[in-house]
Amino acid sequence: MKLRIGDKVRFLNETGEGVVSQIKDKQTVYVEMQDGFEIPFLANQLVPIHTELIIDKDAENIELNHDAHLTDAIYFIIEPDHELPSLVSDYKLYLFNASSFNILYSYSIKDDDYFQTLKHGEVGAYQKVFLKQVKIQFFKEYSYHKIECLLFKNTHFKAQLPIAEIINISHKTIADAKAIKHDEFKFAVYGFLLKDEFISQHQVHQELSLVDMAKLKSIKEFNSKAKTSKSTKEYLKSLEKEVDLHIDELVPSTSGLSNYDMLNIQLEKFEKELDNAIIKRMKKIIFIHGVGNGRLKQEIIARLQLIKGITYHDGSYKEYGYGATQVNII
Repeated sequence: MKLRIGDKVRFLNETGEGVVSQIKDKQTVYVEMQDGFEIPFLANQLVPIHTELIIDKDAENIELNHDAHLTDAIYFIIEPDHELPSLVSDYKLYLFNASSFNILYSYSIKDDDYFQTLKHGEVGAYQKVFLKQVKIQFFKEYSYHKIECLLFKNTHFKAQLPIAEIINISHKTIADAKAIKHDEFKFAVYGFLLKDEFISQHQVHQELSLVDMAKLKSIKEFNSKAKTSKSTKEYLKSLEKEVDLHIDELVPSTSGLSNYDMLNIQLEKFEKELDNAIIKRMKKIIFIHGVGNGRLKQEIIARLQLIKGITYHDGSYKEYGYGATQVNII
């Protein structure tokens, strides 16, 4: 058994787990405990932690099969924040690397005709990385999720084909799918396989032909069309938005709508616009909610208090009186 720095391990003869922090020699490694202390252990007294997610290629979702042998794989994971579907408020998105390779990754969503990168970085072997926390409305607006990965190791390894997958996940997909339990996650998750076939016998390479070499020799420089940049004032203006939440601006008629119905329409518009502003990396968005009985503003503030990466305060009194809230996206 070979252990590497960063490997997560359990102890064979006692309770507990940790992460390999140093390699002392061929027989001994140092394991960093949860309290931060490093303790030497014999390598043969440690058990690497692997995944228990076994994929059924004919199913749309991950299925557990405790009798199957452990296998390396890479997954896109959606974890709800409650075990009861009716009480779910948010979903956490993860890239779960249940393989022995390190990964350079990027995660993007399709926005109209283009893709917008939401997160990129590196995740180690047998680790997961948090991508984003969203509400169900997110899947209604953005159903195409693109994950790209390059696989490598810090030692000798066999070359692997990169991952470039676009997954179609709508709110209906989640409603119809069956969640499964896994030790790495608090609640049952929805998992989508990205890769489970790791090349072991075939080489990944391609030789340059004479035609390719002739083309390379003919290239002297790369020319690109000059882009006309917006003025600084126009650019800064594009990072700001004003949203009117008055019910008359959102529906053609309020006939037949209760106060509860109208409030839900206003809050749905608020969440949609705020999610879009965060995704598009805007700097400021102003929600005009009016004064009224103050219920809409209270609900907006309650939701803003749960969101990280923003600040908020009353909008300009000169422009809006007491009827607006300004959200600044950090």
